[in-house]
Amino acid sequence: MAWTAISTRNETPPIARGGWLDALRFIVASLIILHHFQAAGPVPLAEALHPVFERGGFLLTNFFLIDSGYVLMRVYGGSVGSGRMSPGDFLLKRFLRVYPAHLIMVLGLVALVIVGSAVGFAPRNPEWFAWDQLPAQAALVQSFGVYGGLGWNAPSWSISALLGCYLAFPWILTALKRVGPWTALVAAAGLYLLANQLTHSLLGYPVYQMPMMYGVWRALPLFMLGMALAVFSERVFVAPRLARIVGVAAAVGLATVQAFDKHALISIVFISLILLAAGAIPVTRPSKWVEKASVVSFAMFITNEPVRIAWFGVVNVLIARLALPVGVQWGLWALGVAAAFAFAFAFHAMVDQPIQNRIKGWLARRRTARGPVEAGPVVSIEG
Repeated sequence: MAWTAISTRNETPPIARGGWLDALRFIVASLIILHHFQAAGPVPLAEALHPVFERGGFLLTNFFLIDSGYVLMRVYGGSVGSGRMSPGDFLLKRFLRVYPAHLIMVLGLVALVIVGSAVGFAPRNPEWFAWDQLPAQAALVQSFGVYGGLGWNAPSWSISALLGCYLAFPWILTALKRVGPWTALVAAAGLYLLANQLTHSLLGYPVYQMPMMYGVWRALPLFMLGMALAVFSERVFVAPRLARIVGVAAAVGLATVQAFDKHALISIVFISLILLAAGAIPVTRPSKWVEKASVVSFAMFITNEPVRIAWFGVVNVLIARLALPVGVQWGLWALGVAAAFAFAFAFHAMVDQPIQNRIKGWLARRRTARGPVEAGPVVSIEG
């Protein structure tokens, strides 16, 4: 391999839609759906096939958090770092990107529980719909040590944690921009290891097992690592051929170690290598299908749990009343997974995207009214 395979003297490819970064977002969102649905079949997939279907949740969440830091750093790092976008505007933009869809899903679950109970379809596990848990989740503060947030659309804890990461984004950005790419990467990795050791020493468990109530402290080191990976991607050229080899090898390595156990730290190394490789491969022939799938990934994440609750709330009643055979139960399970995908695409097209179009228009008018505006990013992978 020529010495120019890794170099700080060559121009790195810009972030762009329709490539491997987009594909990764859709793949991870799809696997999150499968993870959330795996226990709803006649036999949990973790028992029928492999424990990875159960323990994979922590891995996918880690991937999601690291990827979020990576993408946001590459998309907004320049404008926030130069002052063209203020920290307040960045936080507002990110909050408005995630909160409307989240609130709609929470209110939808509330309506589902109330109406279902009124017509005789009360939840089989009412403890997951305790009303005292709802306020913190509705306000997206459940990962900041605020009581509540269990049950309902429980996976939204990671969105709550990301709000804390968005708040810290400008300060992390300032620190990372002051150091070289290798130093940034080593420092972020060291901080994660330090956080992991602190939680082990003080609490008795690794940082990825932090309770949802303190989820921001789990998310922040991973988000920071993603930002450091972005700094490395922007400043260090990696030859596309080498990037492809590294990406495939890291994906195989990740699948291999997960076949045996969590192996959390080595898995994070593989995730980081996959992201670095994806970012180093130029998008010469962008795929509109991949781009569309990536844009829908947020809707897939925020809607799949309500769809699961609604679908199996009906299916479980049918199974109990009609004594449906196992084969039919598996068929209904597969239809439920398909329904989660279909609902996400429909929700994105008919609800989330129209709302975001209105928000973008309002933000544009707001910037215009305030005078000179920041140059917006050419592309937004975050959706």
